[in-house]
Amino acid sequence: MVLSGTKAYALCGTLYEAEALHKELAFFTAIKVAINRVAYVDKKRELAERDSILKQILDNAIVAERIVDVFALAGLSKPNIGLLSDEFMEEVRQMPYRNIAIELLEKLIKDSIYSKARNNVVQERKYSQRLQDTLREYNRRGIVAAQVIEELIAMAKEFRADLQREMEIGLNADEIAFYDALVQNESAVQDMNDATLKALAREITEKLRHSTTVDWQVRESVRAKLRILVRRILQKYKYPPIQSDKAIELIILQAEALSNQWSTNM
Repeated sequence: MVLSGTKAYALCGTLYEAEALHKELAFFTAIKVAINRVAYVDKKRELAERDSILKQILDNAIVAERIVDVFALAGLSKPNIGLLSDEFMEEVRQMPYRNIAIELLEKLIKDSIYSKARNNVVQERKYSQRLQDTLREYNRRGIVAAQVIEELIAMAKEFRADLQREMEIGLNADEIAFYDALVQNESAVQDMNDATLKALAREITEKLRHSTTVDWQVRESVRAKLRILVRRILQKYKYPPIQSDKAIELIILQAEALSNQWSTNM
């Protein structure tokens, strides 16, 4: 209302009839400024309190390793309070402040994606997009807080399970990243057995690790050679030609994500 009045006054402020409204408009403008100032302070206080609550929850949940076990010293059994543990997820589910629970889960999942999956293109895309879609739906009020909390907890548990695959399927983290890229092609999953896909992932990882250079991402000639190398390996293992070009590009993107790590380990 004040904004509309100000705009209207700007158009006719020079007219004699508008003079009488000058002081009244200034009065309402001053009130608006005061209200906004209070609202801004309250908002800052709300954000500060929220951040304080999140920090306190995370500090209580994190257990440092290689430090004296205070639970053992006290003669108590050590609880499983890892950030993605079932116990901690249940604590979050029972939090009375639903908006804080959602922001806490969002932070945990984002941090986990960055720390654990940033070198796995497929997994990073999968969980980042899923998290974004869930929160967008919540912000549009398409789902209620209780629903989004359950979705985020399910996402955290699924992400935790994906992190445990390294021991279960017999591939290291780099090989799993290329394995994930390979199985995005449904034809490959249908036509090839899992053992062959694993062997293919191992060879691609090994060949690309020894074929990439520090500046290969900006040298198209080198990238072209790597595409040829990957295509030959895929043909060797009889990888289905359907969507093979898409698979090659995804493998090259995956190599880019790992290349800096490889260069420091050489």
